[in-house]
Amino acid sequence: MSGAVASRYAAALADVALEHKTQDRVKRDLAAFVEAFSSAADLRVFLDSPAVGREAKQKVIEKIAAKMDLTPAVRNFVYILVDRRRTDMLREIQQAFDAELNARLGIAEAEVTSARELSAAERKELTTALERRTGKKIEARFRQDASLVGGTVVRVGSTVYDGSVREQLIRMREQLEAE
Repeated sequence: MSGAVASRYAAALADVALEHKTQDRVKRDLAAFVEAFSSAADLRVFLDSPAVGREAKQKVIEKIAAKMDLTPAVRNFVYILVDRRRTDMLREIQQAFDAELNARLGIAEAEVTSARELSAAERKELTTALERRTGKKIEARFRQDASLVGGTVVRVGSTVYDGSVREQLIRMREQLEAE
């Protein structure tokens, strides 16, 4: 149930961001606000409290928005979430917003795990190859895992491309056992 609610809020914010062509800024600002909100217990208590009036909450949100230089779209979005008591869903809404925006813009996220640190040229080459293969723009996150021995494992959505030495050794063993 909450996933559907988060998706509706995310879709509405994506509509506004794309209409005003401020999607990158809205994405950044929403992430910054969610981080600030999550790390400030006193702010969460204040904004979630039914004892605090709407005007007082809006003044605080206005001050925070000014200090953080939030776009009007994010500021207004936060007003709505506070008014409708949906602040407990902020992280979920942010994730749904990122996914919604990526889907609308034809962007896929890739998680690339390699046995060693990849150079900038290797990262670019791998990203370009993934873009050709998927037909989408790729936003890649890179990390290392020495247990791979060598090669890389790439996850794009639910698809996994496993080019690790560990996986190749497993396949060779299975092939030899089958013979």
